[in-house]
Amino acid sequence: MLDRRSFIGGVAALPFAPRVAHAFSMGDAELITISDGSIALPISLPKDKPGEELAALTSRFGISEGDAPARPLNVTLWRNGDRTVLVDAGSGTQFLPTAGELFENLDAAGVAPEDITDVVFTHGHPDHLWGILDDFDEIAFPNAALHMGQAELDYWMDPATVESLPENRQMFAVGATRRLEAMVDNLSTFNDGDEVVPGLTAVATPGHTPGHVSFLAEKGGTSAMILGDAVVNAHLNFARPGWLSGGDQNPELAAQTRVGLLAELAKTEMLAIGFHLPGNGIGRVETDQDGYMFVAEDA
Repeated sequence: MLDRRSFIGGVAALPFAPRVAHAFSMGDAELITISDGSIALPISLPKDKPGEELAALTSRFGISEGDAPARPLNVTLWRNGDRTVLVDAGSGTQFLPTAGELFENLDAAGVAPEDITDVVFTHGHPDHLWGILDDFDEIAFPNAALHMGQAELDYWMDPATVESLPENRQMFAVGATRRLEAMVDNLSTFNDGDEVVPGLTAVATPGHTPGHVSFLAEKGGTSAMILGDAVVNAHLNFARPGWLSGGDQNPELAAQTRVGLLAELAKTEMLAIGFHLPGNGIGRVETDQDGYMFVAEDA
């Protein structure tokens, strides 16, 4: 079990910010989530599921087709020895007005951009990658080594990717390419199973994007899975992980990934950290009827 739980600072004047950080110690390392603000993600209900089953679930969770609830953006910070590692870089100021709060919340937690030694990326979507550049198009973390999975880098750097996406997502590819080109001099790649930085191992969780990865954090006999967007909501993704989700680029593969991932997390009772999951994104996966549920640690 984890040996300490604490909140660092925080004033709850707004729904997701400026709640600064939620931290757990893992041996002599520390895992923290820090808010980058929020994003409104539309709910798209499956059209091919039994009406009674779907109606029961939507009633249970209070969700409807077309709803766009605000969900948190939980950036993870991993402190281990002399390494201060960000998992994803947040949105920056050019994506959404409700996002881009990472830097002020890092500052409130006593962390300067210059303190970051590494940034490791789960994938290349705007709310995870675009914050790597500041408003002057300079790398926002000047002392950091940058790390992205080889498969994810290849996908976003492929000139064919932009035309393969729906029109409303083509800006994702354009924005990703621009940032990755700016990162190239300090960017290293990794593959499934590699220890990317001390204590963080890459776990392939494809489907949300082709090269999406999660990270297994291990220290002091304790483990946690940093999910990124392998699971993007705390309702249907948990209750019916095998159902397809509209936000995934390959819905069938993403569902297959979720089924295996949630089964493993429930079995091991491992801590899970989700970029868009409720509260500060830290919790556990528990079995619930014929599916799963997310139990937030700050509930």
